[in-house]
Amino acid sequence: MPHDLKTRLASPDIVLAPGVYDAFTALIAEQTGFEALYLSGASVAYTRLGRSDVGLTTFSEVEETLARITERVALPVIVDADTGFGNALNVMRTVRGFERAGAAVIQIEDQGFPKRCGHLDGKSVIPAREMVGKLKAAVDARHSPATLILARTDAVAVEGLDAALDRAEQYLEAGVDALFIEALRTPEQMDAACARFASRVPLLANMVEGGKTPIQDADQLQRHGFRIAIFPGGAARAVAHTLQDYYGSLKTHRTTTPFRERMLDFDGLNEVLGTPELLAQGKRYEG
Repeated sequence: MPHDLKTRLASPDIVLAPGVYDAFTALIAEQTGFEALYLSGASVAYTRLGRSDVGLTTFSEVEETLARITERVALPVIVDADTGFGNALNVMRTVRGFERAGAAVIQIEDQGFPKRCGHLDGKSVIPAREMVGKLKAAVDARHSPATLILARTDAVAVEGLDAALDRAEQYLEAGVDALFIEALRTPEQMDAACARFASRVPLLANMVEGGKTPIQDADQLQRHGFRIAIFPGGAARAVAHTLQDYYGSLKTHRTTTPFRERMLDFDGLNEVLGTPELLAQGKRYEG
C-alpha cells in the first residue's frame, strides 16, 4: 500500500523526502526516484499566495494542493498541517480532510496563532496540555491506522531544549506516530533529541537553507538517529533563483534564446508530463 509508511519507518535507513508544492514538482521528484514527498506549508504560501509563511494559508488551500498531488503521483506524502488550522475540532476536520485527500502522514505543530515559519523569530507556543488534546483529537479522527500523525514542537525557540523534549514526551504519550522537534540549534541538541527518542519513535529532521539548524546531509542525520529528513523549501528557493535569472534574461535580451540551454523545449516538457501516453490513452476511447 503506497500510503503505509509504518514498515518503511521501522527501518533505521533514513527516508529523504524533498519539499514539493504542487503536482508538477511532485511529479518531477517522483521521476527522480525519491521514496516520499513533503508538502511544505511554507511553500504553499510562497507559490499559491506569493506571501510569507506567517499563517495566511487555509485548510482548503492545502487540502486542494494535496489532492492534486496524490492524484498525480503514487509516492506517500507527508503534509504540513500547520496548527491544524484551529482548535481540537478544527484538527479533526483537518485530519479527516487530508486523509481523504491522500495524506500518508499529517504533521501538526504547537504554535500559537498566527503561526509562522519555524525558522523565523517571534514564535509562540500554546500550552502543552492544549496541544495534547489536539493530538488526541487527531488520532481519534483518522479513519485508517496507516495514516500517521506527526507531532511538531516549536518550543526550543520559546522555552528551551529541555522544555521542548518534555513536550515531545507528552505528545508521544498522546498516541502520535512520529515526532518533529523544530529548529534544533546545534549538532549537540540534535544528539540530545535522538538520545531521548530515536529508539522509541521516528524522528524528523528539518533542513532549511539559511535556517536555525545546521544543514547536514541525510547520511549524517541518520547517524544522529533521525529516520526522516526533509528539505521542505529548497524547491521553492531553487525555482525562485531560476525564475529571477530567466525573467531577467528575457527582459534584457527580449528573447529566450540565450537561456535555451537551461530550459526544456516543447517536446522535453511534454515527455516529463507524459503527454504522448495521455494522448494514446485518449485514443482508446475514440468512437
